[in-house]
Amino acid sequence: MIKILYAGSPEAARITLEKLFDSQTTCGFEIVGVLSNPPSAKGRHKDLIPTPVAAFANEKGIPVFTPEHLDSAARDQIRPLEADLLVCFAYGHIFGPKFLELFPLGGINLHPSLLPKYRGCTPVPAAILNRDSQTAVTIQTLGLKMDEGDILAQTVVELKGTETGESLLNYSAEEGARLITGLLSETSKNGNLPAGKAQSGEASYTGIITKEDGKINWNESAAVTEAKIRAYYPDPGCWCIENGTTLRILEARLFTGNCEADFESAAFGTVLAFSKSDGILIKTGDGILAVRKLQRQGKNAMDYKSFMNGARNFIGTVLE
Repeated sequence: MIKILYAGSPEAARITLEKLFDSQTTCGFEIVGVLSNPPSAKGRHKDLIPTPVAAFANEKGIPVFTPEHLDSAARDQIRPLEADLLVCFAYGHIFGPKFLELFPLGGINLHPSLLPKYRGCTPVPAAILNRDSQTAVTIQTLGLKMDEGDILAQTVVELKGTETGESLLNYSAEEGARLITGLLSETSKNGNLPAGKAQSGEASYTGIITKEDGKINWNESAAVTEAKIRAYYPDPGCWCIENGTTLRILEARLFTGNCEADFESAAFGTVLAFSKSDGILIKTGDGILAVRKLQRQGKNAMDYKSFMNGARNFIGTVLE
């Protein structure tokens, strides 16, 4: 039986951890500890809330470690676990050589992209933004350089063009857990990780996404905007300005029907019409976007029909 330390923080990483936790007895490994980001202050009273990964581990009685830095003090906390292998998904910190030396079998990392494409912290939104036809769920060895490790297992994912950042990341979490479980089972039997395959092809990199990245530019095409809304759902989300206040666009699709409104003379961002079957029609730099779910600042999210019931003067508004 091999002992693993699991490192992760967000909800998707919790999904993977839960799948691994349920499989550990039958697959020859034991989760002896969890490494996660420190609790964050949330809500009116700034209560300290653990990450989803830490919350799950606490519930299951798995020791949790939340150091600010992976320094000598953190290594002293982890060393007594005598973990054989580090398993990582969306932890949010870089592992240095001294930390990786704690694990005789090294470390593996779940990365949801067709490596070496989209190395870095936001591969899922990148694949959706670029309207790729394929992505992948990849398990790679952990090294000192970001996402450059050898590929141990990989599932190619065909994209339908309807995925959101949330749905694709959650799928990657579940499929990644399946791949990791297979690797851990094999490693438990053989005593070592299987041989990996070096990455080949041109590498590309992704960076941190901010709230400002979600600002809709109505000069861009409907296709670009629709992909952006899916890629950034639910976080950081896409938004625009309606009469000085924030309006979040949560769901939309391309409109391919006929619009009787004066399309040619309208400014980009103009709310052209309301279609009961398609949504709220908005002019873009190329084509019409049909918005199907939206949320005004301080209000609940609504489907387009409910929204229009309380927005009598919305048609003709120019969104910024």
